[in-house]
Amino acid sequence: MDVIDTIKEQIANNPVLIYMKGAPNAPQCGFSARAVQALMACGEKFAYVDILQNPDVRSTLPGYANWPTFPQLWIGGELVGGSDIILELHESGELAGMVKAAQPAA
Repeated sequence: MDVIDTIKEQIANNPVLIYMKGAPNAPQCGFSARAVQALMACGEKFAYVDILQNPDVRSTLPGYANWPTFPQLWIGGELVGGSDIILELHESGELAGMVKAAQPAA
C-alpha cells in the first residue's frame, strides 16, 4: 500500500483524526500541544498519527491535503485545519459539536 492509500485509509477509518508532532500525552511542538489540548477538552475519542514517527506521511500529507503545516485535524473525512483554526473553533464552542457529531452511533 502506498503512502496516499495509507493516509486515505487513516482518514476514512477515524471519524476524528489529528496528524501531529508527538502524541496527545507528549506533544513535540507548541502548535500540536495547543491543538490536542483543545481536542481533548471536547471529551470525545479521537485518533492521532505522530508524523515524527511516520516520515512518509509527514512528507506526503501536505501535498495531499493542500495544507502545508502540522497539526492537521480531520473530522468526518474533511480537513478542518491547523492549530489556529482548531483553537478558534474551540473558543467559539463549535469544535465540541463537530467532534461529537462525528462520533459513531453507540
